[in-house]
Amino acid sequence: MVQLPSNWDVIVVGGGAAGLMAALELPAELRVLLLSKDHAPRSSSRWAQGGIAAVTNADDSFASHRDDTLRAGGGLCDPPAVELLVREAPACVERLLELGMDFDRHNGSLSTTLEAAHSHRRVLHAQDRTGGALVDALERRVLQRPGLVRLQGALALQLWIEAGRCCGLQMLHAGTLRWLQAGAVVLATGGGGHLYANTTNPSQASGDGIAMAWQAGAEIRDLEFVQFHPTALMLPGAPHFLISEAVRGEGARLLDGRGGSPVSQLPGADLAPRDAVSRALVQCMREQQLEHVWLDLRPVGRERLEQQFPTILGRCRELGLEPTSTPIPVAPAAHYWMGGVHTNAMAATTIPGLYAVGEVASTGVHGANRLASNSLMECLVFARQLRQIEQPPALTPLNASHQPISGLPVPTGEQFRQLERTLQDLRSLCWQVAGVERQGSQLRQGLKQLQRLRQQIQQDRWLEATAAMAPWHSTSLDATECAWISHAHDLRQRLVVTQLLLEAALFRQESRGGHFRVDAPAAQPFWRRHSVQRRHQPISTEAVAPLS
Repeated sequence: MVQLPSNWDVIVVGGGAAGLMAALELPAELRVLLLSKDHAPRSSSRWAQGGIAAVTNADDSFASHRDDTLRAGGGLCDPPAVELLVREAPACVERLLELGMDFDRHNGSLSTTLEAAHSHRRVLHAQDRTGGALVDALERRVLQRPGLVRLQGALALQLWIEAGRCCGLQMLHAGTLRWLQAGAVVLATGGGGHLYANTTNPSQASGDGIAMAWQAGAEIRDLEFVQFHPTALMLPGAPHFLISEAVRGEGARLLDGRGGSPVSQLPGADLAPRDAVSRALVQCMREQQLEHVWLDLRPVGRERLEQQFPTILGRCRELGLEPTSTPIPVAPAAHYWMGGVHTNAMAATTIPGLYAVGEVASTGVHGANRLASNSLMECLVFARQLRQIEQPPALTPLNASHQPISGLPVPTGEQFRQLERTLQDLRSLCWQVAGVERQGSQLRQGLKQLQRLRQQIQQDRWLEATAAMAPWHSTSLDATECAWISHAHDLRQRLVVTQLLLEAALFRQESRGGHFRVDAPAAQPFWRRHSVQRRHQPISTEAVAPLS
């Protein structure tokens, strides 16, 4: 049995930038448990290359950053949330400097670069591994926080809801399945980019936080809005490594199969908003029957590439590419989810005691389309709001007893292989029907296919047994049983979130931001509404307004 207390003031789920910052900013007197499902740090935050947006230059302004964000958001940003982000961003930069974040500098001042849809050079960076540098800085400090325990390799399975309040969660860790009690739970689990076959996200970005929140009864918002990054490296058998937009900000150019520009017709060309560039590339690839287009980094210059983008160069060279002399193959891939668990300005969800921070949350900052490099800053700003969290209520100590699960069949190797096949089928389905371009008939057909995939996992007796385990019970499992629960639970949660995504995409019969319907290619005034999903209730639209 794991020697870990069953009672905590706050449990934070997720080890990326949002979870680490939340753990640091929570009031110092609180006992905090920080959970992450991987043994090694592999969050999407760590993979972020581009940077962090904040007004730090004299020729920039809050109004400009706000207006750029609202313009990118396609009419669905919540203005108070955007105001909070842009005005708190400089203080977050100062906080990061205090924590030891090593931003790039030029002549002693913070260096900034330009990214798509920004009107000023306001993106701070640490070469082309800003996310990794940020997570490293936060990890160093979080381990020094009094009253904090960090648990890696811990899988949160479901939230504990009692009398309408979140009271903790169920966790699988080190062969033990148990419930943990908490005055508050903070979801910082990231987005769902790995639902797609082509993605820049790591495998744990599966939308599990959204699934847990929805199953607990929380309000989910704007799931149809997925941002596809136009320049992911496309080599057979290789991960779809992100080629940062910052390289185009420094002069790199997209090329089609004829050596021309596939984005010349767009206002802003290579630095047009990501959704427009991604659609232009998909259309070009279809017309020219290409698997990818090319990105020419040579205009940036070898010296600047070596200095500013060493991670990109290193990864390309590992794969046998030389970007300083030859254009590299790229294509759009799923990158960031604007929708998520609906939260207010204090990061609170619609369930008392449950909070959400980072990509798992729908704060209202991004609207229908995220402005480049606003996401890491959103993590920081809304995590810092947890400094004002209400004192969690006093809890009756949970005295759990050991109750073994018995009488269930041992999963076979073929069953594990079937799970993996179903997972790959699900990811392919998501890419085919809910990718860069969508169509109502395909979405409806996709939902029918989804039901067939769901039947393959629906009656899993191990998952039924773990879901029914009472909060006062814990149990020990062997390695095979733990692996089965982990993999089967992951697939079940992906099925839940994929269905929510497809239903939201089918419901919105217009094109806006990261959601493009070829059968409804124009934005319509009626649809200038958030789409809201509540369990056991039909999907609905609500006026653009912050959660009160």
